[in-house]
Amino acid sequence: MLLGIVSDLHCNIQGLDKALELMGDVDEVLCLGDTIYEYRFSNEVIARLIEIGAPTIQGNHEETFLGPMGVRARAREGIDPDLMQWLAERPHRLELDCDGKKVLMVHSTPWEPRGAYIYRHSPELERFGEADADFVLFGHTHQQVIHRAGDVLVVNPGSAGDARDPDNGRQLSCAVLDTETEEARIIDYPDPARA
Repeated sequence: MLLGIVSDLHCNIQGLDKALELMGDVDEVLCLGDTIYEYRFSNEVIARLIEIGAPTIQGNHEETFLGPMGVRARAREGIDPDLMQWLAERPHRLELDCDGKKVLMVHSTPWEPRGAYIYRHSPELERFGEADADFVLFGHTHQQVIHRAGDVLVVNPGSAGDARDPDNGRQLSCAVLDTETEEARIIDYPDPARA
């Protein structure tokens, strides 16, 4: 199976659409959270994820927006209540069976308390190998990772909405994972919203 992976969209519909174009013909697109940005909501981003049937999890920005601090933000005019409800119903982690391989989707870490920023050179990256999965997909850092921790292939696609990775020239990025060959590749691209 070919899985397209996006994360940290942060209301950038152009970034998401470019990722979908560049990933090409994949079997499924997975979204690792932070679809929205702080107290801003994007009807367009959420509608697109629903349209393509993307399994999606919540990140820290959803938690803030949908939590007690986001009351005023949720009351803003123009937010589609059905789209907001769909987002509120997304889990914080999701396990998928992809052709007999176990894929674990998390926004930050598979362990609690979640929320830590685990970068590509962090020794904590090895802890992902403790997960009961063939693949652990995570976002949160906006920095790409492809790393084998024990028997687990760990993939962070970077951000398809808010470029912060100095190692790719602060471009947006997404990833494609082949669950059969267990190979992942990162796709870098300039932010079309800034063109």
